[in-house]
Amino acid sequence: MRPIVRGVLAGRRILIVEDEYFLADDLKHILIEQSAEVVGPVPTMKEALSVINGDQPIDCAVLDVNLSGSSVFPISAALLERKIPFLFATGYGSLQIPERFSGVVRLEKPFAPSLLVTALEAIIGASAR
Repeated sequence: MRPIVRGVLAGRRILIVEDEYFLADDLKHILIEQSAEVVGPVPTMKEALSVINGDQPIDCAVLDVNLSGSSVFPISAALLERKIPFLFATGYGSLQIPERFSGVVRLEKPFAPSLLVTALEAIIGASAR
């Protein structure tokens, strides 16, 4: 029997903020395959801020930039304040991202699941230093 290999994402609590049901479900399954614990997915600003301000720990987050016409940047600011790493998974280009978040990893939709996993591993690794 082969030993189970646990990667960097195993056991990590990862918040998904995505308003498109099928995309959110795809993200959830990608993370579950990596043995991550998915928080959400949450589709609205109010729900995301409630989770971030709640008492459950979050190791990192995946954010869509546009939530039903609203910008996700207040959520991004809340994550920065709490020193929770995150990335943008979006169809928006880098010019639509405010300068304050220019250093945040941005995955342009559609992307391969391996890119998401690699990017999350990198931001988790960087935050651990």
